[in-house]
Amino acid sequence: MALDPLSAVVTALKRESIIPDVIPESAGFVPTVLFSVIYRGVTEAVLSTELLREDTLEEPEINFTPMVASDESAGDSTSNRGETSYTLVMTDPDAPSRADPKYRQFRHWVITGLKSPATSQNSSGTASLNALKTRASTTPYRPPGPPPGSGPHRYCFLLFQEPAGDSLSIPEGAKEYGAALEERRSWDAFEFGNQYGLKLVGANYFIVKSVDG
Repeated sequence: MALDPLSAVVTALKRESIIPDVIPESAGFVPTVLFSVIYRGVTEAVLSTELLREDTLEEPEINFTPMVASDESAGDSTSNRGETSYTLVMTDPDAPSRADPKYRQFRHWVITGLKSPATSQNSSGTASLNALKTRASTTPYRPPGPPPGSGPHRYCFLLFQEPAGDSLSIPEGAKEYGAALEERRSWDAFEFGNQYGLKLVGANYFIVKSVDG
């Protein structure tokens, strides 16, 4: 019997040990949002897709659809959904390699204020499924760059729902503003969510293999 799409997410995360390497087993993660990562408008990353580094050089778009209305929005899920804001993070637990992850996790991207595309229209007048980016990235996007000979790296995306009615504010000086390579090391995406009262609602990942050398 085929798994439903949301259950398939958890199965894939466990198969690749993203649970527990990024998301603790104790969190009991149950996704309520499906999303994919779109590079250059054509390359889609969904659960274990293997990409070439050159496919991932530019900041991607996020294509997502909430699947389950929250308790607060159950009465009017369509209108309230557009008011929900999300934070997305991209992290590499295999830094510098899966065999020796002494810099786990490497923070590639943090962006807050993503909005549901439920009512957005693109230039052609048709509905766009890409999330609206309402703020500049907190951590600027840094593309995958697995060191030579370090094997496959799991690039993980965690989607958090921001608290209702609150504008998430990451204070100046927070580590998430650190953009230098050494400032991105030894980060914890799940603990970041806890620190700012965020609810994990979705997860995805893709694989980039290092060049042997």
